[in-house]
Amino acid sequence: MSKTIKRLIVTGLMCLSVGASALELRADAPERYTVQKGDTLWDIAERFTGNAWEWPEIWYANDQISNPHLIYPGDMIGLIDVDGQKKLTVMERGQASRTVKLRPGDVKMSPSARVQPIEAAIAAIPMDAIQGFLRNHRIVEPEELANAPYIVSGADGRVLMGAGTKVYARGKVEGPMASAYGIFRKGDVFVDPVTEEVLGLEATDIGKASVETFEGDVITLMLEKTNQQVAIRDRLLETEDRELKSSFIPKAPGQRIAGEILAVTNGVSHVGQFDVVALNRGERDGMESGHVMLIKKAGEVVYDPVEKEKIRLPAEDAGSMMVFRVYEKMSYALVMRAARPLKVGDYFESPKI
Repeated sequence: MSKTIKRLIVTGLMCLSVGASALELRADAPERYTVQKGDTLWDIAERFTGNAWEWPEIWYANDQISNPHLIYPGDMIGLIDVDGQKKLTVMERGQASRTVKLRPGDVKMSPSARVQPIEAAIAAIPMDAIQGFLRNHRIVEPEELANAPYIVSGADGRVLMGAGTKVYARGKVEGPMASAYGIFRKGDVFVDPVTEEVLGLEATDIGKASVETFEGDVITLMLEKTNQQVAIRDRLLETEDRELKSSFIPKAPGQRIAGEILAVTNGVSHVGQFDVVALNRGERDGMESGHVMLIKKAGEVVYDPVEKEKIRLPAEDAGSMMVFRVYEKMSYALVMRAARPLKVGDYFESPKI
């Protein structure tokens, strides 16, 4: 597909008119529902409205209930009338909302990966599908990784090292020396398929090392933990506080956003439900965590025998996804629904609201 055609498709998706529509409940929406373990806000919104992004419109925070914005397994939720409109709210709290339980690992989670809040409130999407990804992936500018200190050797000349091993790195750090560094390996470089702008480089988290000594530009470190074996040329980056926020809600953007799926994180070209995908839109485009995007299959190009020209058929609905991590130029989303086979290069757009 030519870049010109891609540009026209994305521009067309962004220029579609936004029409206001009244919130409609599904015909089979229940009057009451008991929240089950494993439910998500996405599941509940679709159970009542059919559209996950309509959660902000249907949810009513009952101020007679403690923590009215949180929902727990066992809670009874139901429809009530608010100013002539049907709204969904907590009717009765279940046992889980009265007993605070820490998720496994919360107590000893590293500062780089915490879940908030720690209560057992249900999340917007399945957090277990993205927690490992959030902990182990980071988007940086290519120059940042290229200029970072790098591993030159392990103890006794080793070239592959694990936790508990001494390693040596070389390079200058920005600012004062930190007490510990994350060890990262170069991953994919994401490039916008239309503009060819570099959107970011995916750095894979290999492990963490504490600084023992440094002399000149040589740093001696001890590997504290590793996700895989550390290798020569792996880079040091300062650790960052990557919170695993479970508090965002599914919603539609306040403006039109459209773009293209850049990659799927399992390294293949085809995309399925609960796959994490990279998108070529980020903070500068108005993207936020919680934004719901509709996936579109580009229509086929066919030949019109009357006008004797090629035309593109309309795009078709192919699925939906929710953005959970946003960077300046790009973002990551979790595919929640796949109505047909999806692939890298498929287009997405924000819902019409």
